[in-house]
Amino acid sequence: MDIVLIPGFWLQGDTWSEVTPPLVAAGHTVHPLTLPGMESAAADRSGIGLRDHVDAVIAIVDSLPGEVVLVGHSGGGAIAHAVVDARPDRVARVVYVDSGPLADGGVINDELPVVVGEIPLPDWDVFEEEDLVDLTDELRERFRSLAIPEPARVASDKQVLTDERRYDVPVTVIACEITSDMMRQWIDGGHPYVAELASIRHYELVDLPTGHWPQLTRPADLGRTILAAVDRG
Repeated sequence: MDIVLIPGFWLQGDTWSEVTPPLVAAGHTVHPLTLPGMESAAADRSGIGLRDHVDAVIAIVDSLPGEVVLVGHSGGGAIAHAVVDARPDRVARVVYVDSGPLADGGVINDELPVVVGEIPLPDWDVFEEEDLVDLTDELRERFRSLAIPEPARVASDKQVLTDERRYDVPVTVIACEITSDMMRQWIDGGHPYVAELASIRHYELVDLPTGHWPQLTRPADLGRTILAAVDRG
């Protein structure tokens, strides 16, 4: 199976490197993506919006011969959901890593501090305590050394979805900061945060307790959890 790995904000494709070994060992082909404008700190991000990232992933899907699994971390989950909307017949499953499907008209996060048209990795005090679980001082230093500023419009552009066949594509949510039990309570209570997820006909919730960046804090466990989701078909 071709597995397309979509990073969250500030991250390049190589930040999946410690996640992929179990997938490769099982015979899958991985495609860790570096999205447009994220090639380097010096890259031009001035004209890049959410749809540019979506279209870049669609192009990868279109280049592959059969069905794919999409894996989206954080803001990459919104991108994955838009790709499913565009190519519902090409995606076998979506795996959301501490993330979920963003509904039509939603934005990923328009509250992050923008500096001259881009969003550098903020100070740690911008994040919630739950985000930072297991992110040691060493890992924080590593993350900051790797971080590429995010194009501001990726965070603030509205999601555009048109094809309800997206609800037919099976979904796995890997819950890190928020437990699966809490998410089920939100779904049962009609919480708007999970309204799009609740509309998906076949979804599962899997716990991987850690902070918001399991590819840094629990990469091997994340790889095995993704593999289990892929193996379930």
